[in-house]
Amino acid sequence: MRRLWLIFAQTCTVCLGLLFVVSTLKPDWLSRVGRATSVVLVQEQTPPSGTNAQGGSAPHQNSYAQAVKKAIPSVVNLYSSKEMRPRHPMFADPLLRRFFGLQDPGPQKTFSLGSGVIVSEQGYVLTNNHVVEGGDLIELVTQDGRKFSAKIVGTDPDTDIAVLKVDGDKLPAITLGNDEKLEVGDAVLAIGNPFGVTNTVTSGIVSALGRNQLGINQFENFIQTDAAINPGNSGGALIDTSGNLIGINTAIYSRTGGTMGIGFAIPVSLAKPVMEQIISTGQVVRGYIGVGFTDLTPEMVRVLDAKTDKGAVIGQVVPGGPAERAGLRRGDIVVAINNKPTGDVTTLRNQISELPPGTKAPVKVARGANEVTLEVEVAKRPKQAAVKQPDE
Repeated sequence: MRRLWLIFAQTCTVCLGLLFVVSTLKPDWLSRVGRATSVVLVQEQTPPSGTNAQGGSAPHQNSYAQAVKKAIPSVVNLYSSKEMRPRHPMFADPLLRRFFGLQDPGPQKTFSLGSGVIVSEQGYVLTNNHVVEGGDLIELVTQDGRKFSAKIVGTDPDTDIAVLKVDGDKLPAITLGNDEKLEVGDAVLAIGNPFGVTNTVTSGIVSALGRNQLGINQFENFIQTDAAINPGNSGGALIDTSGNLIGINTAIYSRTGGTMGIGFAIPVSLAKPVMEQIISTGQVVRGYIGVGFTDLTPEMVRVLDAKTDKGAVIGQVVPGGPAERAGLRRGDIVVAINNKPTGDVTTLRNQISELPPGTKAPVKVARGANEVTLEVEVAKRPKQAAVKQPDE
């Protein structure tokens, strides 16, 4: 009996020793034994060292979650409706209606959707003009589910900007960024209401800056991005990785109606002064000097015997207009205005439009081998409907 007890005691001692060695040198062997009864064998992530006191994990590297949390409450969904009469000639002509026995259907309600950005705690909202154009009823829905009736403060079709106003408490205003510091390749995020599925975030990069001559707006200076922008995103926010507003999503290049990786946003540096004018005066007033321009080509450089290859050529001068009174002539090459160098016609048009009417601006032109600086008194730009070329 004593012999059996000694054998049992020695066996237990050896087993305990082996268990101690295994647990010290190969602890994963024991964890495998414990998982052997699991339905699925999975590998779980170990908690990060940056876990906070409340049990939440530290921010992920390369995550834009903080930027989105900062900006997305300011992006709203817009729903507008307007009455439209049928355009088919059978409905427009009473004789055709009588002949075919048709009833006049009367005005029909049409609905559109888009996005907007709250830019002020006072309830001002930036969006696109084409989102609300002609709308007689505009409803705004915030991310937390609140609904407001919005009224149009003013619009600017030339830049496709509209400003709305809602009355509400604790409206989350977005922080305006500085798009002038943007570089091609910077990461950006687009937030909007594509296809009515409510706030959606897509990411991409700045593909190009200063896009113009696209025929979208009269005054163009777009940020191009490959962040997915779809119908319904118009008027939404383009933000940087800090959650600051750098543009208003406006248009896409598409052959199918959906995103193809080419989207355009109005930079906040253009939208902000337009918005401020609309809020303060209800309209946008732009500068006008009464000239028509054409881009400077290598052929024109040779014909004009110019000493510069940058600028815009004056092709027409309005008789009695500010430019003629200042002494500007056909064939002059404008190389700078208001002490800012210019590049092409689109850039020069934007520069002139930003000049306050009534002010005097120096215009530097190249005439053959000489440079001449003339002072032009800026006038108010006529309404687009009444403008005939030249319109600068």
